Amino acid sequence: MVSGLFDPFSLLKGQEHVLERLDAMASDPPQSIVIEGGTEEERVALSLYWAMRLNCKKADVPCGSCASCRQIMDLAFSDLLFFDGREGPIKIADVREARPVWGQPPNGDGYRVTIFAEAQSFGVEAANALLKSLEEPRPGNVFVLAAPQRERLLETLVSRSWVVTMAWPDIRRNNAEINEWTSALAGFWRSGRGWFERTSPKGAVSKELAQQVVLGMQRELREALKGEASTPVAQQLSQSYDLRALRRIDLVLCQAQDSLNTQVAVNPSLVLDWVATRLV
Repeated sequence: MVSGLFDPFSLLKGQEHVLERLDAMASDPPQSIVIEGGTEEERVALSLYWAMRLNCKKADVPCGSCASCRQIMDLAFSDLLFFDGREGPIKIADVREARPVWGQPPNGDGYRVTIFAEAQSFGVEAANALLKSLEEPRPGNVFVLAAPQRERLLETLVSRSWVVTMAWPDIRRNNAEINEWTSALAGFWRSGRGWFERTSPKGAVSKELAQQVVLGMQRELREALKGEASTPVAQQLSQSYDLRALRRIDLVLCQAQDSLNTQVAVNPSLVLDWVATRLV
């Protein structure tokens, strides 16, 4: 669980089609929805919007000013459970602890909303434990699973949920720092030289930086796969690898991303070194 002061409305501009869909569903909400697409922050924002929509006392859409809305934005609402997969894996103990609560009616006259942010961080056991709860629905309890893509969630969880797709982020260029890292990584794949000098110094790679490098290379790979090699790295990928090899790169990058997202004690330098050496 986390606490925080959060304003969803400022992050949901341009997502009106999704808000309209949620508003239409609110009179008879499904027990579980999957939110995919958007950015990490936008997915959290939409999850909280849904919680406000189901509990706002003043309007047909969240007012943002009543006690319920304010408490939800502060993650302090009595009928809100918030599990933050950005901080580490969601474990089976977390699900087991919450199951008695899900077996009870909400404290208020709205809905109890349980949000799993970055739900791809579910361990297999935790995902299966949640599945059992979804198979035993309790009136007044709804669930939100927020993840970059539905494919990164347990298929049986998705099959029991409504999927709501946000507009996908359109970020086509890496910043200068990440471009240096992706260029070095692609260069190492080609030559086998010049990589470990970057990752070996103590503290050279934070978890956040490693995540951005992996995302940056995924961005370059997407350009190469689309045939839009508009950057030097994307051009190098498209010229050096056939489609099968590009798909293998995609698999390696996805595995690295999952490791960085779900393993609390992961060494980010070793993750990037693993990516580098897997493709030499």
